[in-house]
Order: sequence, then structure tokens, then C-alpha cells
Amino acid sequence: MLDRIVRRGSALVLVIGFVSCLSAATEARNSGLPQGDLRELIARYTSDRDSLLRTYDVAISPIRQARLKQFYGDSLDTLRKVDFGGLSEDGKIDYLLLQNHLTHALRQLALRQKYIEEMSPLIPFSKTILEFDDSRHRMELPKPQQAAEALTKMVKEISNTREAAEAGLATNTKPDTKSVVTKAPEIHPLHAKKHVARRAAATVSELRETLKTWFTYYNGYDPQFTWWVAQPYKEADKALDEYGKFLTEKLVGIKPDDKTTIIGDPVGRESLMVELSDAMIPYTPEELIVLAKDEMAWCTKEMIRASREMGYGDDWHKALEHVKDMHVEPGQQPELIRQLAVEAIDYVEKNDLVTVPALAKETWRMEMMTPERQLINPFFTGGEVISVSFPTDTMTYEQRMMSMRGNNRPFARATVFHELIPGHHLQGFMMERYRSYRQVFETPFWGEGNAFYWEMLFWDMGFPKTPEDRVGMLFWRMHRCARIIFSMSFHLGLMTAKECVDFLVKNVGHEVDNAAAEVRRSFESSYNPLYQSAYMLGALQFRALHKELVESGKMTNRAFHDAILQTNSIPVEMVRASLIRQALTSDFKSSWKFYGPIPGAP
Repeated sequence: MLDRIVRRGSALVLVIGFVSCLSAATEARNSGLPQGDLRELIARYTSDRDSLLRTYDVAISPIRQARLKQFYGDSLDTLRKVDFGGLSEDGKIDYLLLQNHLTHALRQLALRQKYIEEMSPLIPFSKTILEFDDSRHRMELPKPQQAAEALTKMVKEISNTREAAEAGLATNTKPDTKSVVTKAPEIHPLHAKKHVARRAAATVSELRETLKTWFTYYNGYDPQFTWWVAQPYKEADKALDEYGKFLTEKLVGIKPDDKTTIIGDPVGRESLMVELSDAMIPYTPEELIVLAKDEMAWCTKEMIRASREMGYGDDWHKALEHVKDMHVEPGQQPELIRQLAVEAIDYVEKNDLVTVPALAKETWRMEMMTPERQLINPFFTGGEVISVSFPTDTMTYEQRMMSMRGNNRPFARATVFHELIPGHHLQGFMMERYRSYRQVFETPFWGEGNAFYWEMLFWDMGFPKTPEDRVGMLFWRMHRCARIIFSMSFHLGLMTAKECVDFLVKNVGHEVDNAAAEVRRSFESSYNPLYQSAYMLGALQFRALHKELVESGKMTNRAFHDAILQTNSIPVEMVRASLIRQALTSDFKSSWKFYGPIPGAP
């Protein structure tokens, strides 16, 4: 009898314990906080953020700024309520990724506000358009007469602003910033800087589209609105168009037929440090410039070695010129690219370097790049579709020769696999199939860095068969070193856009047009200011990790590369944390000095 009571008592304890655990689990579920991993939280955050970005779609809107600040702050508060210790290894990495992402987003909002304030004297009329747009979003009934009056006043304000800017160009005198302006706002010389004026011109174009959307929303559906607003809107649209052209042609200095002038927007050291923090790169911009110069010196030494083998002595520029002439005839470039793509796939499979799914080999495709796109990117771009840069019959003789010479066989042999397999196409294929919820954290240090890392690994494995092949691979390696030097220097205010072009021609051996296209791509597109630096820096991170895990015998090449592709595109330090099973805390700070100490850095 006693034995039965004891056993029943044990069962009772088990039942009570089970109910207690069930209650705790239910409480956790009801709290809405994740247990184990953060997949659902990150997916929900991504969807919510995208909804807000689609709704508040005018970049300079104060309402957008405030709403995103609130959203990022609330998301960070929610994240910090999660029990970090209760998460899986993957969950802890997700926690740190989301925390880093949200912190960066808040810092970016603060920097964006500074950029908006810099150009605000050139666009004081923006308030009128933003108020119209906000009213439309609130689905308010229009007030046609008041809208017509506001547009008429805005046209005058645009005219006054333009007059003040023209006066500033003529006199270049410093205004009295304490004076109260009633008509034409004075333009401080700072706001007449070319890059700020270019930013303002782009904003005017965006504001013009916003105004058009507002007008189209009501026009024709509300007779009173059309009667009052149609004519003032036409005048306002014309004024915005002309003012945008004035900013571009007069303040920026780019005429409609100007295809050569490059005006970038240097972000400054503070912004670079914010971006480096987001990428988990624990080096300063100045240290990275020293790093790049060190890598460039190695490349130059190897270039001279190859040049001597080719019979050009120490004049590696002559060796490079010889390689540039090793291009195929017009019409034959697609077949060359196909051959090189197949060669690279065979190479990684023969050497058991990475798993290449049959579907990935089947689904890559090719297209030819338009002449217009080649003005921005004179070389290949890749992914599932490789876009091939080669001359067309619409180009001038000089343009055709530069395009063919810049896309010669040794150059192409060093880049086709970067764009396809095992590079960008294989990356994209795997990103859609493994931890796809992490794509919100996508970084070029993983994407471009890993693709360029393969170039380094192929070099180490003896992929280049001839000195000409080595020159082709070294050209791109020097190119990636140069990207760090010129882009960091430009954003720090140490080099102009023209000096960047000259640097590429002299130190890498670019054709002039190709160098200009490279610099234009770096500074006049939507690229992150660190994007061009990410190739070399990300590659060096992966190379350091390969040494730590593969060369030490802890992992095979195939296991290592497969694991990287399955982490999805995240900062490489987090890839390392995953692969080495690093003990993590919620207050993790980037500290991986993948290049070691950098002597001589300021």
C-alpha cells in the first residue's frame, strides 16, 4: 500500500511539473515573444517595415522620418524583451543581426536628417507638396480653392529661391544667417556645393512626381478640384521642371549633353563609421586605406613578375596593354562567356570545392548589356542572368575599342565565375533556399566579398595557366584594392571624382572611359558608400576564415563553402560565429581583426 502511494505521489509531482511547464510555454506563446529562434519575428518585422516604406514613400517627408524612427525603436524594444539565453545558436545570431540592423537603421535616420537639412534652403517649397501628399494619404476631401492658392504661392517661392541662388552665384557673399527672410531665402555658400545641389535636384524630381501623383488622384474625379487646380498645377509642374534643370546646369554644372562630368556626394567620416559598424568591420576608414595600399603593393609585385615572364621587364603597363588586345572578334563574346562558365563549373566540381545543384547549373542565362548601361558599368554583372558588356554598332570607334579591350579573354576568365558559379548565381540560388528570412540583412561584404574570395582561392590553387591569365586576375585584384583607396578617400574629402578616375588609369591600367564609368557607378548610383570596398574586405574576411577552419584541417573545402552559402547574406563575422560555434552574449561587439594589426595607419 505504501509503495502504491509513493508511486502515485511521484506521478502527481510529474503531472504538476508537466502542467507547470505547459503553463510557462503557454505564457511564452501568449506574450508573442519567440522561443528558440527568431525566424517568425524577423519575417514579421520585414513585412511590417516594407509596408511602412511603401506607405511613406517620400524620402524627405518628416512624417516618414518620425514614423520609421518610432517603428525601429519599438522593434528594438520588442527584441530586447526576448530571452537571449533561451535561444538556439541560430536564434542568438538572428538576435544580434536584428539588433545590429535596427541600431544601424536609427543611426541612418539621424544622418539622413542632416542631409535633408543641408539642402533644405534650396527646396523651401517642399513643405507645400509634402502637405498635399500627407492629406492624400489621410484620404481627406480636397480643398480646391486653398490648393490652387497654395500652388500659386509655391510657384512664386520657387522663383524667389532661384533668384537667391543666382544672386549667390554672382556674389558668393556670406549671408546674414540671423536676418529674417520674407521673400527670397538667402543661400549659404555651403548649400551651393555641387554635391548638395545635385542631391537637391534629385529631390526636386522626386517632389515633382509626388505632386503629379497627388494631382492625378483627384483630377477628373472631383469637378471642383479640376476647375480650381488644373491650371495652377501645370504652372507648378513647369516651375519644378525648370528649377530642377537650373540646379543641375547652373549649381551642379552639368549640361544636358554632358556625358563625362561626375558629381558624387561624399558622406563624410561619421557616415563611413556608421556603415562599418553595420558591416561589423572593426577598422577605421584610415586603417582600411593603409590595408588596401598594402594589398596593392603585393599585386604590383606579382604584376611585375608576370610582366617579366611575358618579356616586358618591369613595365607591367605594357604587359597589361598586350593582354587587353587578347579580345575576341565582335559577335564571339557570348560563346567565350559560355565556355568560361562551363570551365569554372567543371573546376569546382573536379576539386570538390562546393556543392553545385543540378538546377543551378541548368538555370543560369545570358543577356547583352545595352550601350546606356555600359556608361555606368563597362564590365559584366551577374546572378541568375549574366549581363555581358561588349561594343555595339551604335558606339564610336574609340568606345568600341575600349569596350573590347576592357573585356578581353584573360579579364573575362577571371570574372565569369565571379558572376555565375561559384559566385553570384550560386549565392542567389542558395539564398532563396536556406534561411531566406535573413535576406533583410543582406550585405555586399558577404555577396561581393564571397564572389571575390573565389578569385583569391582560384589563384592560390593555380587556376591561372599562363602569365597572361595571371595579369587578368591581378588586374581585378588591383581594381578591388583601388576601390577601397579611391572610394574611402573620396568620402573622406581627400580625393575628387576626377582624381579617382586618374588614379584608376595610372595605378590599375583602366581605359579612361572604363575608369570614368567605374567612378560614376561608385558615386552617382544608389550604392552604399562601402559597397565598392566590400569586394576586397569581404574576401579577406573569408580568406582569414578559410585559413582558420580549412587550412587547419577542421573542415573540408566543400563543407566550409556549403556552410557559408547556407548562412545567407550576413556580416562575415556572424558567419564565423556560426561556424566556430562562438559563445555569444546579447551585448556582442565586433572585434574580429581579420587582417591583424595594421601598422602605419593614422
